[in-house]
Amino acid sequence: LHSSMAGDSETRLDSQAENENVTRQPFLIGVAGGTASGKSSVCSKIMELLGQNKIDHHQRQVAILSQDSFYRVLTPDQKAKAQKGQFNFDHPDAFDNELIIKTLWDILEGKTVQIPVYDFVTHSRKEEVVTVYPADVVLFEGILMFYSQEIRDLFQMKLFVDTDADTRLSRRVLRDISERGRDLEQVLTQYITFVKPAFEEFCLPTKKCADVIIPRGADNLVAINLIVQHIQDILNGGLTKRLNGSLNGYGTPRKRQASESSSRPH
Repeated sequence: LHSSMAGDSETRLDSQAENENVTRQPFLIGVAGGTASGKSSVCSKIMELLGQNKIDHHQRQVAILSQDSFYRVLTPDQKAKAQKGQFNFDHPDAFDNELIIKTLWDILEGKTVQIPVYDFVTHSRKEEVVTVYPADVVLFEGILMFYSQEIRDLFQMKLFVDTDADTRLSRRVLRDISERGRDLEQVLTQYITFVKPAFEEFCLPTKKCADVIIPRGADNLVAINLIVQHIQDILNGGLTKRLNGSLNGYGTPRKRQASESSSRPH
């Protein structure tokens, strides 16, 4: 069975990958949804249910990345606007898409990647970076994860977290005041001026790109358990045949023999 499944993909794997015994391409999952919809909580819950949160990062099977890490470096003029709450951080142009695409491709190629750290208080990238080691499953969450087709097509599974706007606004207010040093008036002004219009124009239309829509976010354990079961099937190689024929828009070969034979934590 293995030899017939490996087929062409085996010959197309480059020799470097074979030398390093990189036999499995990460399974990329995009998670989109409005501000404070619970995207991070959904990712954390998926990770927790996969039993990954306590494993050493060098051998971790699941990694979580956030689009928030990839805000562009602002010009002095933009930074001055941001300090007054007059810069639109919810617009697609606010994100460094080139770096996101490069990072995703590096992850797909099994490379260790350096993720920038963004400081929401000073509106700038910090000096430090976060190192993300190769993983079997990579969850990438952000409000506009599905806006760019080039990014969207790299995901093999797309989840949209759908939470009521009033719930999201109340969470956003509490978070921005406590964690990001804003005052109530500034948070509400920014929400009405930028966040809400950008959600309706750029984020909400991408809901139709999702494979699975999760109402109520991390509280929806039925949906999350179904997704986790699906991921476990993939990690265990149970869906190899079906997945081989359904790569979303890119033809990188996936070779899964190793994952089938090796044992996986449940």
